Parts: sequence; C-alpha cells; structure tokens
Amino acid sequence: MANYTTIDRIDLPAVAGSYALDRARITPLAGGAANSSFHLTSSSGEFVLTILDNHDVRSAESLAAHTRAMLRNGLPTSEVVPAADGSLITQFDGRPVILKRWIEGTVIQPLPLALLPEAGRILGRLHSLSPQDPEFMDIPAGTRRLSEEHRAAIPQFADKAFAEWLIERLARVHQSETERARSLAVVHGDLFDDNVIVRQDGRLSVLDWETVSIDDPLLDLGMAAVGLAKVDGLLVADRLNALVAGYQEVVPLSETDAAALPVEIEHAALIIAFHRYHRHNVRFPNPDKSRIHEEMYGFVESVERTARVTS
Repeated sequence: MANYTTIDRIDLPAVAGSYALDRARITPLAGGAANSSFHLTSSSGEFVLTILDNHDVRSAESLAAHTRAMLRNGLPTSEVVPAADGSLITQFDGRPVILKRWIEGTVIQPLPLALLPEAGRILGRLHSLSPQDPEFMDIPAGTRRLSEEHRAAIPQFADKAFAEWLIERLARVHQSETERARSLAVVHGDLFDDNVIVRQDGRLSVLDWETVSIDDPLLDLGMAAVGLAKVDGLLVADRLNALVAGYQEVVPLSETDAAALPVEIEHAALIIAFHRYHRHNVRFPNPDKSRIHEEMYGFVESVERTARVTS
C-alpha cells in the first residue's frame, strides 16, 4: 500500500511553529490519492495542511509556486501560505509540507449541471494563459499522457482482454492526433469534481495542481469531460454541452477541434483506465478496486454515442 502520513505521526507544535500559528488543532480530511491532508485551525484562521508524501523538495516547491502563480493570474484556487521564514514549503519527518488557506465550501459529486458552464469558463481561462510566461516556464510537458514506460507495461497486464482493448484504442487515438495540428497551453490535467469546491457564494474554486503541464488543451477539455460530465459511468450529453458551452465563452472551438473532441475524451478515458488498472493491480494491489478500470469500457462506448452532439 502507499505510505501516507497519519495524524498521530504529526508533530503539531513543530508544524505550528514553522508557520507561527497559535492554538493549532488538526483533523484529517477525506480524499486524496497521493498525499495526506488535514484541516488546521488556529487563532490566525483556517488552513489545509498537506504532507506531500509522494514529492521530493524540488517537486513540492514547484507545486507551491505553480499554485501561487495560478492565483496570481486570476484563477480561483488556493492561496499558498508561506512559512515564518518566507519559504513556500517546510519539511516534516523528511517530507515536504505545504499550507494553504482554507476555502469554505463543499465538494459536490457530481457537480451540479448549472455549475458546469462556470467550470468550463475556468478551464478556458487557464488555457488562455501563455505557456511562455516566465511563471510557467518550468512546467513540464505532457505529464498527463501515458509515457513510453507506461505503454510498454500494457502487454504485461494479467488482464489480457483489457490490455488488447487499451492497445487497440490508444493506436486509434494516436493516429487521429497525428492527423490534427495541436496547439499547446497550460493545462490542469485533473479537473474532476473532487478537485472543485463549491464556495458559499455559489462560485467555484479549483484545487490540486499536481498534474499541471504544457499540453494540448483539447485533451485537457476531454479529461474534464471524463471528470465532470460522467454520471453512473456514462457520458451525459447535457453535462458535456454545458461544460463545453462555458468553455467556448472564453476559448471558441474551431470546427476541426469540435470534431476532434470525442477522440480526446476517449483518450482521457483510456489514460484513466490505464492508471486505475496499474495502481490497483500492479503498484498497490487492492482486490476491492481491482476491476474499477472496467467502468471505462462503457464510458468509451457512451462517448461514441454522445459526444457528437458538440460538433
């Protein structure tokens, strides 16, 4: 199993001292597939304390800097709180720590239909940022895509039927992508409803910039469709249309891009299917989740029936 930090291992006085916080208390927060997060309250306010279990110092500093850059560029997201010495991260038990100001609100799954246009607009605003901006020059490229190492692992999967399905579908997607000129943008990579806070004023804030990269914005929109327009394992036309309508208020899609969007939604679903299988059957075998990847069979079929409504 992945090695996460539990609340009993946290030296709260040491952490509070690093941030000059008085009367600090913490409680665990649910969710999070890669790190350990806690709700921290103090006389100075409320915060989210995250132990970045799967980061080294360099990657943690990049995450903090990118999160801060998104807020500075007008995106509704978390405010990184610097330590007393001004650093964006601290260390605890050999692991990087980041503190962010608490956003009062709720994670609603699925995100209500009426809020999907705003999610689309936020994604469009992100894609409108210049990848050449100095604040984004160190963002890696294409990290949400399957790497050569990932693709090489597929034929070794014990579930041969899934491996064959994934290889065949990925080949079709990659062929389609070679036939289309692709632009590059700053992308989120994981705009799922568990990374969206519905604030008390009814507006949205977007969390979790761990998968930020420079990539094709259409793939990112496709990933958002998987994360926000899927209900009961299937793509829902009304939800997809609402998401895309909001997006196009900021970034209009050309006819070519609109026609290619179903392929990129499928591509995103294949990436998710791979990681679900790889995580729960290879890296951290979990019998309770060993078949969670199979949801993507039905989802991909629903893309072929549904996504054409956006073209």
